[in-house]
Amino acid sequence: MSAQSKGHKPKGHTPVMLREVMDALAPRDGGIYVDATFGAGGYSRAILEAAKCDVWGIDRDPEAGLSGAELERDFPGRLTILCGRFGDMTRLLEGLGANKADGVAFDLGVSSMQIDESGRGFSFQSDGPLDMRMGKAGVTAADVVNGLAEKDLADLIYINGEERASRRIARAIVKARAKTPFTGTGQLADLVRGVVKRAKDGVDPATRTFQALRIYVNDELGELDRGLCAAESLLAPGGRLAVVSFHSLEDRRVKDFLRRRSGAHPRESRHLPSREEPSRDPSFRLLRRGVLKPSAAETAANPRARSARLRAAERTSVPAWPQSPSDGRAAA
Repeated sequence: MSAQSKGHKPKGHTPVMLREVMDALAPRDGGIYVDATFGAGGYSRAILEAAKCDVWGIDRDPEAGLSGAELERDFPGRLTILCGRFGDMTRLLEGLGANKADGVAFDLGVSSMQIDESGRGFSFQSDGPLDMRMGKAGVTAADVVNGLAEKDLADLIYINGEERASRRIARAIVKARAKTPFTGTGQLADLVRGVVKRAKDGVDPATRTFQALRIYVNDELGELDRGLCAAESLLAPGGRLAVVSFHSLEDRRVKDFLRRRSGAHPRESRHLPSREEPSRDPSFRLLRRGVLKPSAAETAANPRARSARLRAAERTSVPAWPQSPSDGRAAA
């Protein structure tokens, strides 16, 4: 899903759009909050410092729990870290006796500590194994690059990476892997750079291909759909949802979900087939229309924040909507 700005040292690193996320969540004493993408615990620390509340931190990366040890010592009895997918947050928390929350925060995508660790294979700035898994299970990016048919690989890169040169890249990958299978990030990045010219904005030509593979390997968009619905079920009336995304695929999904759930979804064209969805009362109230972007000062201090987008909403008393095929359809 991009770049969470969470580092190895929570005290010394500020997450992306921290002030704006805290304003949206408005932590209060006695509340229960979920940091759905715990990482190094930057949002969790800010929430715990803002109010005498409890925080549940969730992360699918087992290594994220190591960053929570210091927080657990600083806020004894107020922080619980769970290893799992945020799409399963309702089940994870209910299993421990928590069935409602006053706020849920998402900082989508890959964390800074994952990007900075070359052994995880997320970055092409330094060579490492072509892995890209946020957890420890499932197929690796190398499995995908070496095993997928050319057409499927081209479709994957085009849809998940929004890469116009996807067919040329896929063709080059298939030709190259017939001689030497792909094992490293540098090997793949060099191939893509040989196919795609560097853009005027200076973005590395391999960026979109790596994004596409990471999203596929971790099922990030499907997980986002499940996570948003889980947050809807978990939030108490008046509870706040804050979602920071980093690329258009994520942001469109969040935008479409919140617009539909808030009753602000645009009317469909009469020329298009009806979705045949029943009329429902809004389960969310948008805290602001449109998206909130980071300040110029923040992007200057942290280039990884430049693509960040925040959307936030408040839960109403209406029961959570049943999950339907329409959830995430705009970005499918």
